[in-house]
Amino acid sequence: MARAGLTAERLTQAGAELADEVGFDKVTVAALARQFGVKDASVYSHLKSSQDLRTRIALLALAELADRVSAALAGRAGKDALEAFANAYRDYAREHPGRYAAAQIRLDPDTAAASAGGRHAQMTRAILRGYDLAEPDRTHAVRLLGSVFHGYISLESGGSFSHSAPGTEETWSRVLDALDALLRHWPAT
Repeated sequence: MARAGLTAERLTQAGAELADEVGFDKVTVAALARQFGVKDASVYSHLKSSQDLRTRIALLALAELADRVSAALAGRAGKDALEAFANAYRDYAREHPGRYAAAQIRLDPDTAAASAGGRHAQMTRAILRGYDLAEPDRTHAVRLLGSVFHGYISLESGGSFSHSAPGTEETWSRVLDALDALLRHWPAT
């Protein structure tokens, strides 16, 4: 019988916290069972597998991140919205590195469609309305923003920019300025 108090939600939250502490790649059912002082079987009575746990953490992270970005975007437009969006992602990744990593995993199509991932795309597209881009340029711009934000965040968190001046804040600001300028003067196709 499972230990009282364990639920899939509680295990997911604990798994997300563990991911932030030790890294998403180190989160397993066995690690979670050790944390709660129970046998693996007690955890498996609430979760199907380590992959189920990883998927649940990813869904939690996507929802948290979407909520944070949505709050940051409220009432903003143009470059102000672009900066709010980018900073919300970067701040979340800094505060929750394991969860941010979880948000990057590939989900099966049905799970992805039901996740908060769609909200991320909608918010990115909403930002781009201020730049008056038509399709397919809007889709290209969504991909560009995602690539730049994730790439910068990943390199920064890995220490790639810590070896030289100027500081990462100055570079981040310049990156956002450059993206704004590019979006305002998107090359014609």
